[in-house]
Amino acid sequence: MLPFLSRCNMALRRVLGLAAALGRRSCCSKPSLPSDFVEALRAVVGAPNVSTATAVREQHGHDESMHPCAPPDVVVWPQAVEQVQELAALCHRCRVPMVPFGTGTGLEGGVNAVQGGVCFDLSRMDAIAELSLEDFSVTVEPGVTRKALNKHLRGTGLWFPVDPGADASLCGMAATGASGTNAVRYGTMRPNVLNLRVVLPDGRLLHTAGPGRQPRKRAAGYDLTSLFVGSEGTLGFLTQATLRLHPLPEATAVTIASFPSVGAAVACTVQVLQAAVPVARIEFLDEVMADACSRFSGMGLPVAATLLLELHGSRRSLAEQQQQTEEIVRQNGGSGLAWAEGQEERERLWSMRHNAWYAALALRPGCQGYSTDVCVPISRLPDVVVETKQDLQASNITGPMVGHVGDGNFHCILIFNSQDPEEAQRIHAFTQRLGRRALAAGGTCTGEHGVGLGKRALLQEELGPEGLDTLRSIKAALDPHNLMNPGKVL
Repeated sequence: MLPFLSRCNMALRRVLGLAAALGRRSCCSKPSLPSDFVEALRAVVGAPNVSTATAVREQHGHDESMHPCAPPDVVVWPQAVEQVQELAALCHRCRVPMVPFGTGTGLEGGVNAVQGGVCFDLSRMDAIAELSLEDFSVTVEPGVTRKALNKHLRGTGLWFPVDPGADASLCGMAATGASGTNAVRYGTMRPNVLNLRVVLPDGRLLHTAGPGRQPRKRAAGYDLTSLFVGSEGTLGFLTQATLRLHPLPEATAVTIASFPSVGAAVACTVQVLQAAVPVARIEFLDEVMADACSRFSGMGLPVAATLLLELHGSRRSLAEQQQQTEEIVRQNGGSGLAWAEGQEERERLWSMRHNAWYAALALRPGCQGYSTDVCVPISRLPDVVVETKQDLQASNITGPMVGHVGDGNFHCILIFNSQDPEEAQRIHAFTQRLGRRALAAGGTCTGEHGVGLGKRALLQEELGPEGLDTLRSIKAALDPHNLMNPGKVL
């Protein structure tokens, strides 16, 4: 053991101030870890894979959210699970906080190192370890993104459909419980993860379904895989994920429909689902978002509440689904139906939708954005969306609405001047009202982005004291020193 380790706990508690108030870090914070500890990190992964440079630390101290940068003291790039184990064990012995980092595309401050410590950038662990076409499964390391995986799967007849928009890392998507546009048909990350290889905070290795196992269903003990899906890096490092793959559909068709009101568009969504149309995607844009996306992507859409619908199936079944969908759209006053079946045109439509964040930011150049993330039961969706639209207008907030309404999940992309305290306070008050409106409707404060830094108070209201105490007990059992991504979720 390196000689400094015997002094590690006392020295690092004094130097790091681990009991300091949450949120003390900022982008001007200087690294404060002892040089011998940093040397110990270099001994594990090699000097080129350790950095204390200010620019590198700042790059790893924030995601795409509005939360201010909170840089780690040092960034490491392990390239094998054994290195992650050794690094975690070192940090655990020295009581140094650890923060996992994938691609930094999260929206709730999940990578912000609010108590400093070591950022584990897992992007260089990028192997696709095992692909089983017969079992419809694949095993990937945390550096593999969803686009890279689907590129690898070309020609196999299979794909991984969970699509949050960003080209996020697949283990990062598991860590946040991500979903996206295809979830209405193919599910979120949770049912699509069969097994996880996790490095626990003290360096031990856990396979959540057992080493090498990937059954489609199991009733053996507690569901550890589901425990770690959505854990947001607070329980351990996800260093490998075994994922469920799906057959590519024989035929695909996409259409855009415009509606006279937000209520009519959302009501159409509910009726499509009630009619059991096997829709693969059904996305909602209010008139503000439709106009912003149209101008940003050059699409020429009407300024009206809009639905994008995608159908998957055989060529014969697709024609029947299209007819049924058209009838429901027209019954709700929808118009403008024209089906795109060619890949290039379909990709152009979905590129417009995936650029909604940037289209919204373009409404007020120089301002910041924050995306809400509530999800409600389908039966309550029309009322909640209409009430939220009225709240936005009454509050004089720029907040175009977009969402995966087939799941009851929708977002308000709130554009505001973060330097204006009065406007920032209005934004905060609106997000709290929206979260509580979703809870009152029997929903959740977050459908896919996670809790991170900003939704901890709403999580307490959602789960109640007993639920929160149970989460704390699980956290204490796996991470008794609160070293894994401290300050998040709880």
